Amino acid sequence: FSFRKLWAFTGPGFLMSIAYLDPGNIESDLQSGAVAGFKLLWVLLLATIIGLLLQRLAARLGVVTGLHLAEVCNRQYQKVPRIILWLMVELAIIGSDMQEVIGSAIAINLLSVGRIPLWGGVLITIADTFVFLFLDKYGNFCSWGLNLGWDWAFPSLVATGLLLLAGLRKLEAFFGLLITIMALTFGYEYITVKPSQEKLLQGLFIPYCQDCGTPQLEQAVGIVGAVIMPHNMYLHSALVKSRQVNRADKREVREANKYFFIESCIALFVSFIINIFVVTVFAEAFFNKTNAHVHQVCANSSSPHSSLFPNNNKTLEVDIYKGGVVLGCSFGPAALYIWAIGILAAGQSSTMTGTYSGQFVMEGFLNLRWSRFARVLLTRSIAVTPTLFVAIFQDVEHLTGMNDFLNVLMSLQLPFALIPVLTFTSLPSVMHDFANGL
Repeated sequence: FSFRKLWAFTGPGFLMSIAYLDPGNIESDLQSGAVAGFKLLWVLLLATIIGLLLQRLAARLGVVTGLHLAEVCNRQYQKVPRIILWLMVELAIIGSDMQEVIGSAIAINLLSVGRIPLWGGVLITIADTFVFLFLDKYGNFCSWGLNLGWDWAFPSLVATGLLLLAGLRKLEAFFGLLITIMALTFGYEYITVKPSQEKLLQGLFIPYCQDCGTPQLEQAVGIVGAVIMPHNMYLHSALVKSRQVNRADKREVREANKYFFIESCIALFVSFIINIFVVTVFAEAFFNKTNAHVHQVCANSSSPHSSLFPNNNKTLEVDIYKGGVVLGCSFGPAALYIWAIGILAAGQSSTMTGTYSGQFVMEGFLNLRWSRFARVLLTRSIAVTPTLFVAIFQDVEHLTGMNDFLNVLMSLQLPFALIPVLTFTSLPSVMHDFANGL
């Protein structure tokens, strides 16, 4: 084992892990905490482990064959199933993009204290696309210094600074910064609320759900749909191709598989910890709370949002928007703004992962090579249009309710990514000596 080699392979796994931290995941986390307390943490743990194993298969496919998943599908499937697969993956990508738009719009509304309406936040997310494209182009032409072969920044403040000094592309370092912001903001909420460590460990390692009913079961299913993203397997299988591997040398291929797997473990561990922060904060602070309780807390803190919670004894229901409000009412305005910054970072970090996924999928399935600009313009337009109409003509509850529907959509799309990955990685004709044998 060599840390230097691991560092050289570090990158694709961290970009892949961003999909485990998008606004859909955050909403699923906070709702499971508020609805079931600590009881569904083991579901989050198992979903993350299953996601890791699937990402490992996707990465192995890319390393061994030199082709990403969409390219292998193009070679192995006939035209009709190939087109169906492409449409299903595109639907998942557009759904993920909608979640990014919703999360960013809500975060902007919270940070502006409501001065920027939700539809204004949706429109701003159109502009951020062009910012990312500019950063990507700027980084490609203006990178300087040592070329160390790292594609994506390690998510810590120290590492981000070092990588910038080393001359990495600006967009890649920016992604590392966004993951760091999420870790710091949601970590701040965790330290502020101080969840019970005993309940946390019990929820993680004892698979139980005492007194659970339909709402808790729905949240358990939602966690799986939010964590395991179908288009992420297409993305990961393509990102590993950025490393030069001599595929004629089995030892070198085996070594690449090992280090990519270790890197994926580290990346998903970071994302898992951030998800744990969100679940436990809402489990500790808002599980079994009523609307009347939160209404009173908000009224006592002179919050302008107390009208969001009717003065009745119904169990509190939270979403990304209400979650920030109740944190602000209970723990001060700083908690609200820090929450909004974390949600904004989550939304923005998932912008380009969907873009890269869509580009690889389109090129692989259809052999169409669009510019990144055209690709972003198409998917963002499709994602923004229905979201904008809901933001204009409905309220924030309808907007955040879309996230629940989109998580269900992700669950329905999973087989269209799982079946190809599991099939191809078990075929000796595709994987040669590295087939699963299952």
